[in-house]
Amino acid sequence: MAVMAALRDSGYPITEHAPPPMPRRWLEAVHCPDYVDQVFTSTVPREKERRIGFPVTPHIAQRVAHTNGGTWLAAQLARRHGYAANSAAGSHHALYDTGAGYCVFNDLAVVSHRLIAEGDASRVLIVDLDVHQGDGTASLTAGRDDIFTLSLHAEKNFPVRKARSSLDVPLADGTDDDGYLDALDRHLPRTIAQFDPDFVLYQAGVDVHAEDKLGRLALTSQGLLRRDTYVIEAVRSRDLPVASSLGGGYGPDPHEVGERHARSMIACARANAAFARSASDSLHDVIG
Repeated sequence: MAVMAALRDSGYPITEHAPPPMPRRWLEAVHCPDYVDQVFTSTVPREKERRIGFPVTPHIAQRVAHTNGGTWLAAQLARRHGYAANSAAGSHHALYDTGAGYCVFNDLAVVSHRLIAEGDASRVLIVDLDVHQGDGTASLTAGRDDIFTLSLHAEKNFPVRKARSSLDVPLADGTDDDGYLDALDRHLPRTIAQFDPDFVLYQAGVDVHAEDKLGRLALTSQGLLRRDTYVIEAVRSRDLPVASSLGGGYGPDPHEVGERHARSMIACARANAAFARSASDSLHDVIG
């Protein structure tokens, strides 16, 4: 995988973990059991596969079970170390009874629900900074007062019909580093203070980059690093654990996109290390 290869080549100290699959009953607690069964029996209807963007084969079913399990494992490691990353998932378009936009199951909604159900958290904040609105996550968590969804996204990008997040911040085409960071600074600290979460999930899409083929924003590589550092500092300065998932990133060169994701995770790990009590406590866990 391009992301893990880039992480290994970076020389940054990480601890790799291979996640177990997400238990089916946990998926069914958030998604329609009939749809979950369609995925695991490779009987997803053609119209749903078209909405997802690819055929749901047995290999895909096993992969998404493990990538969803990766976000759960990252959350558990973050509770121990302050921050951990899943090098996959961030599948924020998946809905109750179908996938969409290259997403099969919604790891963000499933893990938020499970953290609360298991007593690991009482209030979960989902910070979604993908260039596309997290419509699936917003729909699956709508009406809950213990899960808050914050989405900063390109206003005119996919999906055409947006769901209603707890707080949506639509951004104009071409928003640059300073404009993006200004919007984030106006909304993230206030959201944390008012909602008062005890756990944060971070969808760290790199498709806000100016060179992303599916994005409409104009962040530079340095702007991405500033974004990720800002998010982790805002969360960890309140001593809250945060787990990140991959999110979107698209381009003709998978290695270049993989490096963007890797740099994003390393920026988060470095920001977390700044709040660690000692170097020996600064484990940087990556699920891959």
